[in-house]
Amino acid sequence: MNKKSITELEKIFKVLGNRQRLTILALLQERSYTVSEIVAQLDMEQSAVSHQLKVLREAQLVTTQRQGRLVLYCLSDSHILILLDNALKHVDHVFHNDQEKSEIKFEKKG
Repeated sequence: MNKKSITELEKIFKVLGNRQRLTILALLQERSYTVSEIVAQLDMEQSAVSHQLKVLREAQLVTTQRQGRLVLYCLSDSHILILLDNALKHVDHVFHNDQEKSEIKFEKKG
């Protein structure tokens, strides 16, 4: 792995090191959502959701799609789901001895 790749990977892991962003990513694996829908689903302030989506967008982890006047947020690709699923498996293995499984599941759809 070269220095540039390590630097880019470090940026991604910094973005993923936030509970709100991880929760948003978990939600977006289901389908695309508007900011208002995310606010309602996660019981977060609209300004907090908008800020976290901006960070995720800048890291190219989520993208937007326009549907008329609505802006829908969706995952950029399935790679992040694979990464997060493997991270959860690691947590289950190391910290829970595979006894307690994480409630959140990140799965590639289709």
